[in-house]
Amino acid sequence: MEAKRVNFRLYPTKSQAKKLHYWHRMHKDLYNAALYNRKTQYRRFNHSVDYLEQQNCLPAFKQVHPEYKELGSHALQATLKRVDFAFNRFFKGLAKYPKFKSGRLYRGWTYPCSSGWKTHTTGDHGFLELSNLGEIRMRGRARTWGRPTTCTIVWKNHKWYASITVNCDPVRETSTGAIGLDFGCKTAVAMSNGTKVENPRFLAKTSEKVKQASKRLRRKRTPNRKKNILASKRWKQTQKQVSKLSSKVANQRDDWQHKVAAQIVSGNSLVATEELNLKGMTRKAKKGSKRKRQKAGLNRSLLDVGIGAFKQKVKYKVEEAGGV
Repeated sequence: MEAKRVNFRLYPTKSQAKKLHYWHRMHKDLYNAALYNRKTQYRRFNHSVDYLEQQNCLPAFKQVHPEYKELGSHALQATLKRVDFAFNRFFKGLAKYPKFKSGRLYRGWTYPCSSGWKTHTTGDHGFLELSNLGEIRMRGRARTWGRPTTCTIVWKNHKWYASITVNCDPVRETSTGAIGLDFGCKTAVAMSNGTKVENPRFLAKTSEKVKQASKRLRRKRTPNRKKNILASKRWKQTQKQVSKLSSKVANQRDDWQHKVAAQIVSGNSLVATEELNLKGMTRKAKKGSKRKRQKAGLNRSLLDVGIGAFKQKVKYKVEEAGGV
């Protein structure tokens, strides 16, 4: 059994959407409160607060704030776990010091076990049932369905999504062939059998629209919390357009990578790829360099292909098919 993640688009009613936004804000406030608690306890009293200490404070916290009772204990514990995960990454040197989240940047919350939610689907559309909310219509299709284990509610680009983890036995057909892959900018994938896959350049095709929308966005009144300036209605509308264009490019690239990777694996059980230092290849030009624009253009071309994500897709599809 393997754990696979399946994403569904949610279509809540107006009353359900209003409550989802309310829960989203409450989880965001809990995240910020837990972060503030850790920060204050260490700076003022030299006391390091861990996850278990904050988890044990949840019953008393819900007595003071009874509105959190309908969210479910496991979901609240998962939000505290996010704070703990952020600090663990900081202590290991993998990320910067955790920051407070705004409502626009806080993605959502998680149900880490089967309590508080239930799916009514076999992997092809269906309904998601949340406690204290009811059934929400969802659309999406899973390649392989199994036993749902966790569910994450995500607010992204003004849309609601359910990211569900299922335990399943994925099956993928393949052949006995062997092939080597070479990655580049103009030719995205060059195969050892002579086949070439050109770079679709999704970012380059949409860059002009993104540039124009970003220019319109800079002309609008930008929100500033320190100066107590709220975002204007036109700024929010233009920001939504920019996010929509960026999301479209990411979705196009992801879909293209999945299709090409599936086509490669369907005929080859042995796939070899070159080792690349992608972090070094896409690094900014050195200070004082006369070729900054050329290096920036090269970095955009490399990131437009998404070599790292493409290799990961090929790897897990080969493993599903039983190859190497």
